[in-house]
Amino acid sequence: MPQRTSSPWSFDTPLEATGLLRPDRKTREGLAKLGLATMGDAILHFPRRHEDRTRFDRFPEGAMDRAVCLHVAVTDCRTLFGRGRGRRSFEAVVEPVGGDALGNRIVLRWFNLPYLSKVFAVGQRLVIYGQPKEGKRRVVIDHPDFEIIEEDGADAAPHMGRIVPVYPLAAGLGQRPLRALIHRILEGLPDEAVPEGLPLGEGGEVSRAAAIRALHYPATMEELEPARRRLALEEFVALQLELLRRRSEHRACGGVARCGPGRLLERFLADLPFAPTGAQTRAIAEVRADLAAPVPMVRLLQGDVGAGKTLVAAAAVLLAVESGCDAALMAPTQILAEQHFRTFRDWFAPLGVEVRLLTGSREESSELPLFSATARAASGTLLIGTHALFHGRAGFENGLGLAVIDEQHKFGVAQREALVGQGESVEVLAMTATPIPRTLTLACYGDLDVSILDELPAGRGKLITGVRLTTQTEQAAAFVREQLAAGRQAYIVYPLIDESDKVAAGAATAAFAEWSERLAGHRVGLIHGRMDGEEKDRVMSGFRQGQIDALVATTVIEVGVDVPNANTMLIYHAERFGLAQLHQLRGRIGRGEHKSYCVLLVDPEQPEARERLCILEETRDGFRIADEDLRQRGPGEVLGTMQSGLPDLRFADLLGDTRLVMEARRIAEGMVDGKR
Repeated sequence: MPQRTSSPWSFDTPLEATGLLRPDRKTREGLAKLGLATMGDAILHFPRRHEDRTRFDRFPEGAMDRAVCLHVAVTDCRTLFGRGRGRRSFEAVVEPVGGDALGNRIVLRWFNLPYLSKVFAVGQRLVIYGQPKEGKRRVVIDHPDFEIIEEDGADAAPHMGRIVPVYPLAAGLGQRPLRALIHRILEGLPDEAVPEGLPLGEGGEVSRAAAIRALHYPATMEELEPARRRLALEEFVALQLELLRRRSEHRACGGVARCGPGRLLERFLADLPFAPTGAQTRAIAEVRADLAAPVPMVRLLQGDVGAGKTLVAAAAVLLAVESGCDAALMAPTQILAEQHFRTFRDWFAPLGVEVRLLTGSREESSELPLFSATARAASGTLLIGTHALFHGRAGFENGLGLAVIDEQHKFGVAQREALVGQGESVEVLAMTATPIPRTLTLACYGDLDVSILDELPAGRGKLITGVRLTTQTEQAAAFVREQLAAGRQAYIVYPLIDESDKVAAGAATAAFAEWSERLAGHRVGLIHGRMDGEEKDRVMSGFRQGQIDALVATTVIEVGVDVPNANTMLIYHAERFGLAQLHQLRGRIGRGEHKSYCVLLVDPEQPEARERLCILEETRDGFRIADEDLRQRGPGEVLGTMQSGLPDLRFADLLGDTRLVMEARRIAEGMVDGKR
């Protein structure tokens, strides 16, 4: 770790004022692209990984299943030209510097990077990082990270003979000058110049300054984890403070109880042809208690595909409209909004509750029985729609009292707030069929109470999932024909709408003609996101009513479409989807009593995809799949817009830091209570 010296530098000292910057324009432009303007910016620019240059990896004699860090010398360089314009490669033959395997050589190879012929020279010493694989004559590493070792003595101190940081870079800024700059800053910046950050009590055993230094230049690899956890705890505390602030603001405006006497709910549940699951009954009780309280509800209802969230939403709506206010249900797509409209219209018409539909292209209202004693049994109305609900067209005559947001992670924070802002002290029930790992729920939904539907309704057929190759399309088509002949229906899902020159993956529009031919004698439909609302509605209505046997589709069918007779789904190029999205897609089948089949077709040139997807063959447990999806893809891609606007998490491990999240919640609540 760099030794500190007394210095007038502070965290806010501009880099230009330190005298450490190189005079060249490219270095300054590179620093600007990375947003590094001050000393603090520089030392908060953390490495993406570390290399232990006190001892390098053993020189490879064959392919390996991991990347290696090697100290090598260049023995030969050459540029090779292949067939076709622009097809050339540059190769550097290298051997180890000192140590074992002397005389053994491997090839470093880069494609279409001709400038490298001016960078490398025989006799240079390099540090390289990459994964060895078998070549025609020698072991090869394609496109390794590399660093040319030029200096000895004091100038080499930041770069060799220690655990060395490897930083994210920008064009014009090399690894060595950036590393040297940060090393000099860490040497000259005293600990007291580093802001301590949030008070963490016992959780801050390692000081912030010590953690920052260890994350750049640890004495051992074992020092990295305590330093990461110290800064991760700080991030989690900042996150929890923001979530507590949101929760406090929502509740500070006060509220009124919006829970009717429950007569409509009792009639509704009594008339159902099935009994709610225990999880649904528990969630309804939690929602009812929230609506009866004098503070606004902020509840997240999460459940696996088909767990029955819509029934819980119906209970919330009936209790709210019976109290005299209007309710809104916002869905992310017109198809889903229209399906909800049909469902709630059929459920609520006998109860005398008006249901209206409002989307970008349609406005419709249910008709109540003219001579029914139950007509207008509730003064409140349910409005179902898409984004049109928060564009000022809704006109909540009785005042918006309850907002139900379906597939809420599809909406940004601003969109949800735009809907809730149309009423006073609005009760909020957010729903998602994307199971959220427990740590993620604790970390990113701390402003919400959570209800979990962890039971599936009885009477669902068995669902079998299998991973196959796209080259087995004819066998898949034969299987689909068997299912259609038995009276079932099928989805055939593609990742794209149209063919793309840049992406080698199937497209629904091109596949439609092929499947019409393969399934000759059966009625084949096409649906995708660029169709207008009326056309999509016509196609889905035809499929739902059995007028279409097989539906070629994109992921527009991912959310909410319910066709119990559909028992077969082929998903082409499944390697292009996340696990959670594939789980959502296959949730469109297995909703009836028939045995169902989901076939994930993958590119034969991507054998690792089959291994990644095997968990979908093993389980239908959405929470287990969500955990694995988080592990494979990382939190950034999984979260998407779930809780946009929250502080960034750079050090947190959202799969493994459950204890830290709970500790951060305790610290944040203590800080908030101390201010009251």
